[in-house]
Amino acid sequence: MTTLLQQIANGLVLGATIGLIAVGYTMVYGIIQLINFAHGEIFMTGAFGGLAVWRFVPGVKDMDWYFALPLMLVGGVVVSVTIAVLMERFAYRPLRNAPRLAPLITALGVSIGLQEAVRIWFPDADRSQSFPREFVKTQVSIGPIEVPATGLLLIAVSIALGALVQFYINKSRLGRAMRATSQDPDTARLMGVNPDRVIVLTFVIGAILAGVAGVLYGMHVQTLGVRAGFQNGIFAFTAAVLGGIGSLPGAVVGAFVIGMVKTLGGQYLPGGTQYDYVWIFVVLILVLVFRPQGLFGESEKVRA
Repeated sequence: MTTLLQQIANGLVLGATIGLIAVGYTMVYGIIQLINFAHGEIFMTGAFGGLAVWRFVPGVKDMDWYFALPLMLVGGVVVSVTIAVLMERFAYRPLRNAPRLAPLITALGVSIGLQEAVRIWFPDADRSQSFPREFVKTQVSIGPIEVPATGLLLIAVSIALGALVQFYINKSRLGRAMRATSQDPDTARLMGVNPDRVIVLTFVIGAILAGVAGVLYGMHVQTLGVRAGFQNGIFAFTAAVLGGIGSLPGAVVGAFVIGMVKTLGGQYLPGGTQYDYVWIFVVLILVLVFRPQGLFGESEKVRA
């Protein structure tokens, strides 16, 4: 029973990380129907941005963690948002009216380009980078299990930011503009909405979530490599599809489902951790066979 509870806790932590990335995936798709495969690299560059603050900003290493952590989060978010805005402006906006295959291939190219840029410009990026270990000394006991404080922080931040984004989209003026642009950008423009501004805002919100997730993920796992974005990006994309791409609650729920399947499947199903990725996609296939729109998605209504 202790092992089961520990794996459930591990699955929730992984799901929290994936959820913060998946929200960015599903928001961009909901607005411009673009699967931004470079979003995982936004997560990765945000993590490296936070690590750069720790390493290279004078005085940060000497601070207590509760002062250093906000600075690392700000650094990670600044890097991720800057890259996301440049990506939208120079890689995706010129292809907005192009056939869908063009921006998809461009997203893959941007993903590879960002990996290589970090590999070239960040010192020793080819080797796994170590985050400061001061952040993971605290273990929180919950009954018979122990969870690092960073894991609980990831879960709390994921749920809080997910709820905040959902509230913002449903209640704010710009949130209504985002929903209008998603439904019909041409009509939204006639009603005074600037679709370009809305799309940039969408990329910014997704990048903020990914940057926060990257820094907290690095703190939790203690190591970071340039491939971290690709791996977690694939998980996040799968979560968005599983939950119903375009649905924010679906992305978060799908992320937690994937986190649980990976940890519990690796522990209890045949093949162990060597086949935990397999069970994720088995679950995805089963869901899409019986509910092609995903858990929370809506079926498209096509008029004859």
